[in-house]
Amino acid sequence: MAPALLNQTVCVMDASGRLGSALVHRLLQRGYAVHAAVHNHDELQSFKRLSSENKKLRVFGSDPLDYHSLMEALKGCCGLFYSFELPSDNPTYDEFVGELEVRAAHNVLEACAQTDTIDKVVFTSSATAVIWRDQHNSVRSDVNERNWSDINFCKKFKLWHGLSKTVAEKTAWALAMDRGVNMVSINAGLLMHPNLSIKDPYLLGAAEMFKDGVFVAVDLGFLVDAHICVFEDSSSYGRYLCFNRVLNCSKDVVKLSSMLLPSSSPLGAGWRMRGSTSRK
Repeated sequence: MAPALLNQTVCVMDASGRLGSALVHRLLQRGYAVHAAVHNHDELQSFKRLSSENKKLRVFGSDPLDYHSLMEALKGCCGLFYSFELPSDNPTYDEFVGELEVRAAHNVLEACAQTDTIDKVVFTSSATAVIWRDQHNSVRSDVNERNWSDINFCKKFKLWHGLSKTVAEKTAWALAMDRGVNMVSINAGLLMHPNLSIKDPYLLGAAEMFKDGVFVAVDLGFLVDAHICVFEDSSSYGRYLCFNRVLNCSKDVVKLSSMLLPSSSPLGAGWRMRGSTSRK
């Protein structure tokens, strides 16, 4: 890391999530001072105990819909690592959560625009904001970071995760460009971790992803490193698809299925696209 970065302060929001928590620890290890903005207030105490042991960590209770709390967490920071975490009282994606995620993205980018010290924002999005399109209107082999998921397609098949990530990221980009905020987005694949469940919202439509060759996943450490890399690289810009695994053969499916549903068939109910399994 360049010496100029060693004493800089960055904000991680939401620090209570799996990615956010890992980012806080890695950034502290690299010498950054960190503002941990915690949306889940049940996690506040554990972060406060951690901050009592490390003077470079400050903890803020924040709410993505409370503009003042966002401004407080960002004060004095040169950068923000932002990811949206599902609220504890609504742990699944639906239309309501989608609207909440979009409002949160707008508020966070507006707060960044109003914070003079912010030089860069790393916005965590998802590969599901890239991959969902009607295959009759596009060539699947051409999927890359320039693509956006089709909003109407997501609505038709009730792909709420893809819909939410697409609209929220587009909202963030529109505001960033309008207000001159230097933003980079990380469009991550399915986050692999020991507690991964068939209920993970990313997995809605998994059979279609597999069939279309766009079922990608990423390990937590790899994802954390990618975030820090694009933040520290002054030449980074735009969107970055982030994955280090591609599930494209039956062996991959069996392995993931045994992880999610130990006693079930790889092609069980959890793998089907709800609403329809065909796009003919």
